[in-house]
Amino acid sequence: MAKISKPLIDKDGEVDGLDETFFEVARRGRPAMLPGEKKVRMNLMIDADIAEQLKLVGNKSAFVAEALRKALRD
Repeated sequence: MAKISKPLIDKDGEVDGLDETFFEVARRGRPAMLPGEKKVRMNLMIDADIAEQLKLVGNKSAFVAEALRKALRD
């Protein structure tokens, strides 16, 4: 199996042209995360007004994680 030898993203953060080699070895999905980086699914109930405000937030998980870190630090 061929390996991709050159970086796919240039110094400006743009994706370079993808050639046949890329598509020969490309796989769907994201790579597995390291054990210390894995997320934990947790279901919880929140008030309706908070849920409405969270609809305006882009990355809800990151937003809530940061808010909880700050609240638990204090």
